[in-house]
Amino acid sequence: MATTPASVRVSGPPNRSFLVGYPGISATLPRIEGKVEIRPGQGFSMPVPVSLVRICLQKRETIHPDADSLTKRHLGAPRKETTDVVGKEVLLFRCSSGKDAENVYSMDLPFIIFIPFGRGGEETNRRIPPASLQLPSRIAETYYELVVTVQQGHSNQYRYSFPLPLLRYDTLSTFGMYNKPETRQITSDNLVHLAINLPRWSYGPNDPITVYIKIAPNLDWWNKAKKVTIDKITLGIEEEITFNPEGDEPTKKVNKLAKQVQVVKTKLPEAGYATNIGLVFPAKDLRDSEGIIKRGRPAFPQYEVASFTTSSTLYKIEFYLSIKVQVSGARDLHIRQPIVICPLDQQGCKEEMDAIEIAAREASHVDPNNPMVPARSIVLANDRDALRALGLCTVGGQKKPFIE
Repeated sequence: MATTPASVRVSGPPNRSFLVGYPGISATLPRIEGKVEIRPGQGFSMPVPVSLVRICLQKRETIHPDADSLTKRHLGAPRKETTDVVGKEVLLFRCSSGKDAENVYSMDLPFIIFIPFGRGGEETNRRIPPASLQLPSRIAETYYELVVTVQQGHSNQYRYSFPLPLLRYDTLSTFGMYNKPETRQITSDNLVHLAINLPRWSYGPNDPITVYIKIAPNLDWWNKAKKVTIDKITLGIEEEITFNPEGDEPTKKVNKLAKQVQVVKTKLPEAGYATNIGLVFPAKDLRDSEGIIKRGRPAFPQYEVASFTTSSTLYKIEFYLSIKVQVSGARDLHIRQPIVICPLDQQGCKEEMDAIEIAAREASHVDPNNPMVPARSIVLANDRDALRALGLCTVGGQKKPFIE
């Protein structure tokens, strides 16, 4: 019996992606649909012994917090990696009992893998998987693979990996929960109050961010408060990456992405001082100097942002609006307000909403406990006219191309 590895590939539905539905949106029943195709690995017509075929979606995460530093890269801790199965592994084929393997010419095994959409939970494989992402210098990355395991006889087991980019859609800025105004207030030395109002709190690349700011005196201490001078107001966007958030020693790295300064130099009036300050969330240009978008790596989608709000086992990325008011005559005021960053801009989010609604209607006809999977196609070596599946036939004891 031949032990040459079979030729294996995974194909998706015609003219569609593997991924059906929208991960993070439970109503769309996010799932991966496709089929595993097994053919002879040696020559054209050498039968392949197959005992077992399984498929699963595998998540791989790596972090190396010091990878962006040339000096620390070799002296710091080595790269840390974890591998988890997302959802459940699916058994596609098992040979009949009493047989070591089935000799096959071709196998087409359709499958559906449901992506978890339940929030939280202790079991890792039941959490909503984070989006595929690779940070600069690979300080942190998450990527997914469809892993097909083919058992050929007792002792030969082969694994085949196929990269699969995965996005999350539960942070779209068009969702109503992100469009409720957020307000916050702090006090400095019991003399000055700082209040902010944020009309919405989910943003994407090139989206404008506007904050309404009011600085008011404490009228009970007006004799002291009227001596306070507002020097300047600074609005900034900070990216905070937490490594090992679930571990014993989490470490944080803060990157300042953008800043806007408004010089005021005004005495604090009795009625208070109100203003708007804004900036645009920085975007990454996917085109080169000639206007061409280069092909990205198959495991990672091409985003217009360097990173976005996400949380996984080994790292967590959060974003904050930093509002600083520098004053004379009292302590400076500082508010750090959390915001959500989405990989799509406002227009892109609006365009996705209709597609999500259609996907939810289609998903209402799918039973996750008993999904309708197309019939599998298996051509055994001892089937009549089995060689026709490979486009061959036997003429005078020799294999020839089959011509209808």
